[in-house]
Amino acid sequence: MTNKPSLTIKLCAPRGFCAGVDRAIQIVELALQKYGRPVYVRHEIVHNKFVVDGLKAKGAVFVEELEEIPAEDADRPVIFSAHGVPKSVPADAQARKMFYLDATCPLVSKVHKEAEIHFRREREILLIGHAGHPEVIGTMGQLPEGTVTLIETEDDARSFVPKTDKELAFITQTTLSVDDTAGIVAALKDRFPSIVAPHKEDICYATTNRQEAVKHVAPDVEAMIVVGAPNSSNSQRLREVAEREGCRIAVLLQRASEIKWSDFDGVSSLGLTAGASAPETLVEEIISAFETRFNVTVEIHRTAEETIAFNLPRELRDIPAQPQKATG
Repeated sequence: MTNKPSLTIKLCAPRGFCAGVDRAIQIVELALQKYGRPVYVRHEIVHNKFVVDGLKAKGAVFVEELEEIPAEDADRPVIFSAHGVPKSVPADAQARKMFYLDATCPLVSKVHKEAEIHFRREREILLIGHAGHPEVIGTMGQLPEGTVTLIETEDDARSFVPKTDKELAFITQTTLSVDDTAGIVAALKDRFPSIVAPHKEDICYATTNRQEAVKHVAPDVEAMIVVGAPNSSNSQRLREVAEREGCRIAVLLQRASEIKWSDFDGVSSLGLTAGASAPETLVEEIISAFETRFNVTVEIHRTAEETIAFNLPRELRDIPAQPQKATG
């Protein structure tokens, strides 16, 4: 193809894998190295089909519930996903005498601990998050049923009626929109000035950093592609941030094969980022696809440095980890 139009791709950084996702994937890979196949994983280890399919090819078997694991494999390792699980899940595993490894992101575990502290201090607890998301199910499942009230929107915050006269406290899902959550928190604090907030922001550093990078790039591009899965909360939030910042085209794609090329007719500037569960190879795949149709110039726009790493479970620390490919 000759006389290809010019396209500047503004690559957001940070993007892609966060420390919690990197750790969770390593836990599955190292468990396969140490214990052989199969290794069972309850729920998608992270919300990305490419990652899940890659782990399946190596010998991981994904199930939604522990009872799906065949009786003859009851002695095989089972891994809990990065999103966290209700307390009933490890209790069930122990009752079945299963060996399990917990890949819950430490920043999600932090929220679980906050919930338990509020409960011990006899506070009424609100959780800001999205109904049905595995992280929300896991966090609410740390405490007795009915203990935690879910708040999804500012309207929920304005209409919430306390069940008791106890002190109120709130916690949040780690992958929310920073701006949306700020509005919900403001509404709660307006109504309940003494509500107890997290000591440190519950929305994780990676979610915040990726949204800030999109906010930096989006006003200067005509379109934004977020590489990520439809069921990835943090990826969906990135797409919403791009829309709010004025991108007339803001799409969430899992692979280059999903690109609708007519959307990009006449576009000369494109922002590109990836959710925290999306590997860098998929970002490179998108760039390569555009290079077949455009003369592409790639600019990296970095708004933060990320150096956080989390320890692996002690059972796997004797195996050399293979670090995931870093993003630009």
